[in-house]
Amino acid sequence: MRLTINGEERNFVAPLTVEQLLSRIGIEGQKVAVERNLEIVPKSSYARICLNDGDKLEIVHFIGGGAPDNAANIGSDADMDDPLLIAGRTFHSRLIIGTGKYKNYEINRLAAEAAGVDIITVAVRRVNICDPDQPVLMDHLDPKKYTYLPNTAGCFTTEDALRTLRLAREAGGWDLVKLEILGEQKTLYPQIVETLEATKILTKEGFKVMVYCTDDPIMCKRLEDSGAVAIMPLGAPIGSGLGIQNPLNIRIIVEQTEVPVILDAGVGTASDAAIAMELGCDGVLMNAAVAEAQDPILMARAMKHAVKAGRNAYLAGRMPRKKFADPSSPLAGLI
Repeated sequence: MRLTINGEERNFVAPLTVEQLLSRIGIEGQKVAVERNLEIVPKSSYARICLNDGDKLEIVHFIGGGAPDNAANIGSDADMDDPLLIAGRTFHSRLIIGTGKYKNYEINRLAAEAAGVDIITVAVRRVNICDPDQPVLMDHLDPKKYTYLPNTAGCFTTEDALRTLRLAREAGGWDLVKLEILGEQKTLYPQIVETLEATKILTKEGFKVMVYCTDDPIMCKRLEDSGAVAIMPLGAPIGSGLGIQNPLNIRIIVEQTEVPVILDAGVGTASDAAIAMELGCDGVLMNAAVAEAQDPILMARAMKHAVKAGRNAYLAGRMPRKKFADPSSPLAGLI
């Protein structure tokens, strides 16, 4: 019997169930999701479903199950007084970091600790069936400590994005997810019409969708009305490090939106994160700014403080801008 597994053709002796297949290639069934001929196979059916010659299977990593709502107590007492609320869940850090581009998982772990984050974004990827024992993210970043946020990074079609998140839910029981459907490779700007339609579909299926989008206030409002639990406008192209290019639009989006607004993409250094928070964003998501820094761990620590400082400045209310000087010391009684 010939099967195509994660794009590779392999021969097996029939008859063979999904459970037996996973056992033969050394994969623990509870840690993966399986798709057979574009249909997800429920874990409860692994032992009953027999495979047929020519079947095409995708086996993706179980990369974490998320943390209970009150389990991610990583932040300080001050953070707990001003929590981030997303879809009824409480998080004590307003900083979210990714898990790509790091030299290794250990540096990623140390950076997450230095940043004090509760949430990390994770990609759903094929299991390496030739070496199923290779290190995986879950071995280094404990899903009991961090909430894993599956995303659709690298998806350029609605179909691929929907498949990815459905597999993620089967693998780890996730419903809080990040949706991004990219338009083309050069800018990695979102295909916003497709993103809107996918948000509607996923919301109807019970997903809680945090959505990567352009900084267009009109489209952001439509995404919110379609059920998105968080609006995530870009500050600049993904991985560019250019900082917020259109602060006016970000501010408009913040003022009109009732769900959390999390700046996503374009942060290059700590001041960019602070500016996002001073504009009123509820949080900041970044990856390359930390992972590609010369010292990722030190940069992660800087980002943690920047987000806190920006949030405090926003809550404090800045002084008004003035055209002319206004002396701090009173002139009355001057010698």
